[in-house]
Amino acid sequence: MSEIALREFVEATATKFGIPGITVGIWVDGREIFAAHGVTSIENPVPVDKDTLFTVGSVSKTFTVTAIMQLVAEGRIDLDAPVRTYVPELTLTDPAHAAAITVKQLLNHTAGIDWNLINDTGEGDTALADFVAKLAEIPLIGAPGVRASYSQAGFNLLGRVVEKVTGQSFEQVIRTRVLAPLGMTTTGYLRNEIMTRRFSVGHERGEDGELSVIRSWNGTRANNPGGGISSSVAEQLRWARFHLGDGTAESGETVLPEAWLKLTQQPTVELKASTLGDALGLCWFLREVDGVRTVGHGGSAFGQFAELLLVPERNFAISVMSNASPDGIPSNVAIVRWALEHYLGVVDKDPEPVAYDPARAGELLGTYDIDAMTMTVIAGAAGLSLECKIKPEIRAAAETELPQDHPPFPFGLLPGEGDEYIITEGSFKGQRGYFSRDDSGTIIGLDLAGRLFTRV
Repeated sequence: MSEIALREFVEATATKFGIPGITVGIWVDGREIFAAHGVTSIENPVPVDKDTLFTVGSVSKTFTVTAIMQLVAEGRIDLDAPVRTYVPELTLTDPAHAAAITVKQLLNHTAGIDWNLINDTGEGDTALADFVAKLAEIPLIGAPGVRASYSQAGFNLLGRVVEKVTGQSFEQVIRTRVLAPLGMTTTGYLRNEIMTRRFSVGHERGEDGELSVIRSWNGTRANNPGGGISSSVAEQLRWARFHLGDGTAESGETVLPEAWLKLTQQPTVELKASTLGDALGLCWFLREVDGVRTVGHGGSAFGQFAELLLVPERNFAISVMSNASPDGIPSNVAIVRWALEHYLGVVDKDPEPVAYDPARAGELLGTYDIDAMTMTVIAGAAGLSLECKIKPEIRAAAETELPQDHPPFPFGLLPGEGDEYIITEGSFKGQRGYFSRDDSGTIIGLDLAGRLFTRV
């Protein structure tokens, strides 16, 4: 497959979805291939290239787990130890819950902690400590170890574990112990360093269809462990090759012993009806696509979207970054799927929903929420829709720009006796989830993107 074909597909995809800038890196057959199209900003247009920095959102978690596993390999952290072993001041609404959570449960999102806290604890070195002090306010969604539910707060807490064990700031640990040995000289967290390089900004498409620049560029410092890093596709391929390898850097230095690196890619908890994967390793999402095992993580932040996918048995990796909401998600997915098919012959396609059954729809209707958002299931003549909205009080209190609300997404139930569904139209097309029931069979929640929204 020629580089020309890749460039042509990237350009066509950017045009189709109206994305100002997309950049792609692929590792295949022992070589790197790059393609880029568009600009960093519609207001200050600079061409994007393989070295352009994008905020990669939750792909940041893969750096956090690597630092944690280094400390595990050194005997300084025990995966099965309670988090309070390292952060004794941790307080939650339930003292028994706080005492029981283990490091491993934070890494595989089974700690029973809600998605996140919307607060700003500043940009100083105490940001993570102050964030952890606020965790007494976060809702708990279930006992530790019972189920997976994606938690940004859990990874921010892991960042504080790193600080307490090493005595250094989280960012310093990642820079010196992870990035520097791998030669990742431009990837990082600090705005003052990033602003001196070529970097992308996010965009939002308004109701009139026009794009505008999102003025907020990155989250608060306390969110760095879960979503604060910026990188380029060139350095993401370097990162991917490290995780495809044996834990050594190009210099021959062991950054993470191979056994511990590979452990992060082994399943620890099954995921039900999730687009993200069939199971979770330690941080990584694991999914079988057309009979081939994949390891990956995606991320989004302020109108920028990233995908990083590894295919270990084929020594293949792809990194995609785009800079417009809401269509950065489907554009990235289209490019990843095209690359899998054209370079590996691996076909990734969505399952088909069953015909709409109005009689069954009644028990699904209602509102489901997390701390910042509500999901409302609506029934119409043509079928079911899912309306996703940021809570008005969150918008009113926000000091930074928040994404606009989407029109309701049509969705359909998938075959079988379960409560799984798939979104069939809009920018979330292809996203899967399921409805959760209690022991009596009553629907008590809705899962989407690995997060549990509790029925109101």
